[in-house]
Amino acid sequence: MKNNILNQKIENFSEKKLDWIVIQSVMKNKFGKGIYESWIKKIEFINEFNDYILISVSTRFIRDWITSRYLEQIFQIVKLYKKNVNRIEFIIKELEDNKIVQRQNEQEQSSETNANVSFIKDSYLQYNRIDPNKKFDNFILGFSNKLAYEASKKVSQDISHYNPLYIYGGVGMGKTHLLNAIGLSLKGKSKVMLISAERFMYQFVRSIKLNEMVKFKEYFRNTEVLLIDDIQFMNGKEAMQEEFFHTFNALLDKGSQIIISADRAPNKLSRIQDRIKSRFSGGLVVDIQSAEYDLRYKIVKAKSEELRIFNSDQIKISDETQKFISSEIKTNIRELTGALNRIASYSRIYNKEPNLSEVKIILKDLLNLSENKITIDLIQSTVCKFFKISKNEMLSSRRSRYLVRPRQVAIYLTKILTSKSLPEIGREFSNRDHTTIIHSVKTIEKLKNENSELSSNIDNLKNQILYIKQNEV
Repeated sequence: MKNNILNQKIENFSEKKLDWIVIQSVMKNKFGKGIYESWIKKIEFINEFNDYILISVSTRFIRDWITSRYLEQIFQIVKLYKKNVNRIEFIIKELEDNKIVQRQNEQEQSSETNANVSFIKDSYLQYNRIDPNKKFDNFILGFSNKLAYEASKKVSQDISHYNPLYIYGGVGMGKTHLLNAIGLSLKGKSKVMLISAERFMYQFVRSIKLNEMVKFKEYFRNTEVLLIDDIQFMNGKEAMQEEFFHTFNALLDKGSQIIISADRAPNKLSRIQDRIKSRFSGGLVVDIQSAEYDLRYKIVKAKSEELRIFNSDQIKISDETQKFISSEIKTNIRELTGALNRIASYSRIYNKEPNLSEVKIILKDLLNLSENKITIDLIQSTVCKFFKISKNEMLSSRRSRYLVRPRQVAIYLTKILTSKSLPEIGREFSNRDHTTIIHSVKTIEKLKNENSELSSNIDNLKNQILYIKQNEV
């Protein structure tokens, strides 16, 4: 019964009507003031529906930029407050692109002071925003990312030491953080340009439409440090690759530093010209591997402390929970952060620190703990080990008190942790009648409310069954 209540609480927590002011506040904390003011603040909430929400932005470009950079994180934040959301839809409010271009041309013609300000420069001021929160100081080091960190640090101290520097690794491993850190370190000393491959493509196409290719070439080739994120987005775009190749060579010839990030090694890039891949391989190529447990734990501890400080000590995430998250979530750092944000939101809403059983429910989709992993045999073995009896004794017909109670506990846990029917459970407990199964479940539910020691023992058993591997039992 208590388990059902918990599930209902979580559902209520996730199904409340969206408060966009609260969500905006969470996003401001998540993305930092710079990104929030530039992009996230521009989002207007329109309405929510059963399985999606409708939001609006002023232009297609803002929509595309938010979609490519921040949508997944926004989606996860929204999902904290509305569990059944499976998509976010946009409405574009502003004029079409051609009207925007027309307005820009009219402005340029109307003022001599604006004659020297190209759309490239405007774009640089608006979109070349190095995240001030992503510094070397708060990049958490581990064995898996140490080489990439040291190489990035060296480049930030000595331009052209490794040129180009090519950093690759999976999604959410810290590549963009390192590019930002390099940019921040060099910003005051050199002319720095940080841009995504997607944005480079956008500027390239737009410059052709506006007959601004000369300005485009001059702008990118005059930079002293060029940082390009997610270079794999250039795949298959021959004209853009041609321009990038010549820009790349021009920068190398004049001694400018180039730093590139990608999701795979240069030789694994598909539909990228061989000569470009050869240039990438000619510098220093370093990878960021999947984070090991020690690194994940350090990240979780650091993020937990940030949440605690930000929420004025109102949020507490136990060391046990931190270790569990570090152990179970192995995909990437973003998911670690997302898991902590969910737990923090639950703690804030219910004014309590969730135990491991509650954490499992909150993070069910992230943990991907499938029900078929929890077998009746696993439950029986775990209970027998806990009460120091043999499995044969538990399944026997003997009605000694020291056997009856463990047997009832095992039946109760089987009922709440699996989807097995009463007859199925009965068959696994030496063909006991389904009425015996019902009696056992009701007995334990009643005793849990009366006996705190038994309730604690059952919670411990539940945690063991949920999280230990079968071969550890």
